[in-house]
Parts: sequence; structure tokens; C-alpha cells
Amino acid sequence: MLYTIANDKITVSVSDMGAELQSIKTADGTEFLWQGDPTYWSGRAYNLFPICGRLTQGKYTYNGKEYEMNLHGFARKTQYSLLSQSSDSIAFRLTQSEKSLAMYPFDFELTITYTLKGSGVETAFSVRNTDSKELIFAVGGHPGFNIPFADDGTVFEDYFLEFDCVKPVKAITMSPTCYTTRDEQPFPLKDGKILPLRHNLFDNDAIVLADMCRAVTVKNTKNGRFLRMEYPDMSYLGIWHAPKTEAPYVCVEPWGSVPAYDGEVDALETKRDMQHLAPGAVYTNRFTIYAQ
Repeated sequence: MLYTIANDKITVSVSDMGAELQSIKTADGTEFLWQGDPTYWSGRAYNLFPICGRLTQGKYTYNGKEYEMNLHGFARKTQYSLLSQSSDSIAFRLTQSEKSLAMYPFDFELTITYTLKGSGVETAFSVRNTDSKELIFAVGGHPGFNIPFADDGTVFEDYFLEFDCVKPVKAITMSPTCYTTRDEQPFPLKDGKILPLRHNLFDNDAIVLADMCRAVTVKNTKNGRFLRMEYPDMSYLGIWHAPKTEAPYVCVEPWGSVPAYDGEVDALETKRDMQHLAPGAVYTNRFTIYAQ
């Protein structure tokens, strides 16, 4: 089912399948969110839980037992229940099920809340450990955005990402099979903060950045339209579109963790960058998208 919230600047639609954003439209009717053309990528804005990225062989272990889980976790392809809705906010809830327990042996409560913030929409994650043991997980976002933003004469190569500050940024090197390696390399940016977009940036899959500024704006050289992402408590930023294509979108993905190391099956207890939450405790994180 599709739900909509709106103000005088922006209209946002969300599906209860995956609690996934389906549309971000500005007041003039411009659609900023990628609309899921399966020619390139059928997703729109996945919510990632309890992992971000791939598991080697699609597997991990916990307490010595092997489990299987798909790319980015099961929550993105699971039906949520509507928790609450107002004129400017909507919340969805997901808890464990017989199906989830076969993949992920934990009781949990995941709430995803969308709240309008002027010309933006905030995505807030709340994870409650309803189990009697430590809950191990990560959260992240995977929204895609139309590039060009509109049929206004701009082309993909007119666009660039501009970070809020100048600082050394590192990229996590990806293997040919789209897993991470233990190699991190400096990732030079134009003027220390600008990444011009071109399609062949993604020929080796995603760019995954660490130590970056916690806000970035997608702009173009022809007009003043922009899309801004703020992710103050996310550790990584993925930038991606379908490899070796001229896909007319880019994903800007704030992640709490990263894919498995190439060739290594993770033990969940020691998987890097995961949250370890005590019974009864609550973890929160968020990111905000502004479109104008």
C-alpha cells in the first residue's frame, strides 16, 4: 500500500513494502527519486537492515551456526505495518517473524519514520532489542535520484557531488566480485570537495567512502537546482549506479557498515562496524534528503 505526506514544498510517497520511499516531488512537480526502471535498477530507496552490502557466498555464522541472507538484508523486501501517520510524518514497524528468524536469529523492533523538514524528508531508524541476548546489526539507506533531475536540457555529465568541507577522503577498494578488500586508498576530490559525475565512475561497482564530510549536495553546472543529503551519524557513503551502463540516476547511500571482505564468510560477532545492542536498549540513526 502507498502512503503520502506533503507540505507546500515537497510531497513524499512511501510503500509499506520495505517501508521504501516511492516518490520525492517538489512543488513544481519535479520527481527527484529514481522510479525503478528495471532496465538499470528496479529499486528506488532501499532501507538496509540488519546488514549493508553483500555477504560472502550469501552466508554468515552466529554462535557457530551458518545462516543465509540476501544482499543488504531481508528488511528491504519485507512488509511493514503502519505505526502512525500525520500530515507531515509517517512511521512503519517491522518485528521478527518465522521467516526472519531462519535468516537472522534475533527478536527486534525496527521503526522507520519519515518526517517532512521544509523542502526535505528525514528518514529515521529506531532499533529496539526485544531479545534476551545482544542484538547485532547495521542500518543504512540506498536512495536513487534521477540525473538529470528534470527534462531541462542538462545531461548526466553536468552534475557533480559537492561535500560540505575540504578534508582527506578514503575509498574502500572493492574487489572484482563487489566485496571489500582490506585496502583503503586516498580518494582525491576536485578542489578537495567536488566529485564530477561520469558514467564510467561506476564500472567497478560502487564507490565507498570513509572519513568523508557528513553532508553532500548534488548540483549541476547549468542551473540552481540541487539535492542535498545529510547523514551526521553514518560511517560510510556509497555512490553508485548500475556498472558499465549509462544509467540516468545515481544512488547516494549513507551506510553504518560495509560489505564482507572478499572471500571471507563473516562471523556476526566480529563483523566490522556492526552495532551491538544490549537487551531492552534502543539505537537511533537518521539521514535527511532535501530537494529544490
